[in-house]
Amino acid sequence: MKRFISSAILAMIFLITPFLAECAFKLPAPEKIVLKNGITVYYLKNADYPLISFQMLIRGTGSAFEPGAVEGIASLTAELMQKGTAKLDADAIAEAVDFMGAGLDISASVENATVSAGSLSEHFPKLMEIAADCLINPSFKADEFTKEQSKRIDNIKAIKDNPGSAVRPYFFKAYFGAHPMGHLASGTESTLKKMTVADVKDFYKKYYRPERAIAGVVGNIEKAKLIEILEATLGKWSNPGPAAPLSTIPALPKLKGQKLILVDKPDASQAYWILGAPGYPVGDKITPQAAVMNTLFGGRFTSWLNTELRIKRGLTYGVGSNFQTWSVGGIFMANSYTKNDTIGEMLDIVLNLLKKGRKDGFGAEEVESSRNYLQGQFPQRLETNASKAGTYAMLAFYNLGFDYYDKYL
Repeated sequence: MKRFISSAILAMIFLITPFLAECAFKLPAPEKIVLKNGITVYYLKNADYPLISFQMLIRGTGSAFEPGAVEGIASLTAELMQKGTAKLDADAIAEAVDFMGAGLDISASVENATVSAGSLSEHFPKLMEIAADCLINPSFKADEFTKEQSKRIDNIKAIKDNPGSAVRPYFFKAYFGAHPMGHLASGTESTLKKMTVADVKDFYKKYYRPERAIAGVVGNIEKAKLIEILEATLGKWSNPGPAAPLSTIPALPKLKGQKLILVDKPDASQAYWILGAPGYPVGDKITPQAAVMNTLFGGRFTSWLNTELRIKRGLTYGVGSNFQTWSVGGIFMANSYTKNDTIGEMLDIVLNLLKKGRKDGFGAEEVESSRNYLQGQFPQRLETNASKAGTYAMLAFYNLGFDYYDKYL
C-alpha cells in the first residue's frame, strides 16, 4: 500500500509540473548581524507599527537529537527553561511578560529549539533581558521538574484513551520505528518515569550553544540599537560546558512493502486513520509542485478528499492531507475519521482517489486554481513581523536563501 501511495503521489506531482510558473511575491532581504559570541541575526526594520518580533532557532536541540533512553527530554528541557532562572521564578517570569503585554515562548520541535518573543518597541529591551535570562540561566528546579514530569505522564495516559489523539503517535512510531525521527516530543511513560532533573541539566549543557543559534528580528528599531540590546542580553550567553557533537540525523529508513497497524479500542464509536508515504526534504525542487498537488488533493475545502468524503457522502467532518519536511527527508500524510461501520468505504474512496491522481493527474483549470489559491495565501502568511522573523530564521537554518519564496510558485 505504501509503495502504491508513494508512486501515486509522485505521479500526481510530475503531472502538475508543466503548469507551474514564477510567482511575483517578494520577501524583503534582511541585514545580517553576527554577535560577538557567534549568534547570527537577520534583521529588517519595519517602522509601520511600534512592534518588534524575535525568533531564534537553535540547531541540534530537537527530539531527533536526544538520546533514545531519555525520549521527550528536548521538549521537557525547553519547557522548564521558562519555569525559573537564578533571579526569577516561574510566576515572576509570567507576570513580567504579561505586564508588558508581550509574548515569550521556548519550545522544541524535531530538529531545533525555538525561542519566540514579541512586544511593543518600548518593552523590547526588558523582554530580551528576560528571554536571555531563561536561555542562559535556567534553574531547572526539582519541584518544577516533578510537576512537569507528572503532567506529561498524565497527558500521555489521556492520549491513549482518546483515539483521535492516539492515532498520530502510533503512526509515527510505526512509520519511523527506532529511527530518531520517531521520537515523540511528549516522550513515553517509561522514559519520563526514568528521567531525572540531572538528565535535563545534562542535555541543556551539551546541546544549547550560542554558535548554533540563528535568529530573525523584524520591527520598529534601528540596527545600532538592536545590536546594543542583543549584545547586552544574548551576547552574555557563553558555552555552558563541553559540547555534544553536532551530529547529523541518519537517513530515513527505506520502507519495504506494506505496513498496517490496527489499534483495537472496543469502546470507540469512531475509527481514526492516517495513511503515510515517503515525501521529500525541506527545500527540494519539487516543493512548489507538491504544494499545488496537495492543495488539490486534500489541502483545502474544495479538495478531492473533502469533496468526496464530506461534501458528497457526509462520512466525516474533517479530512485532509499534507507534506511534512525536514533536512533529511519528509513524509506525505492523509488523515480523517468516520463511524466504525463506514471506515472500509472511506478507505476505498481514498485509495481510488490516489489511483485516479496517478492515472489522470489534475486538469489545467484545477492546477491554475490551486496556484492562485496558494499565491493569495503567501502575502497574508508573511505580512506580520513575527512571520517574517520566523521565516528569516528558517530560511537561514536550512540554507535556502532569502529569495526562496520569490520563485516558490
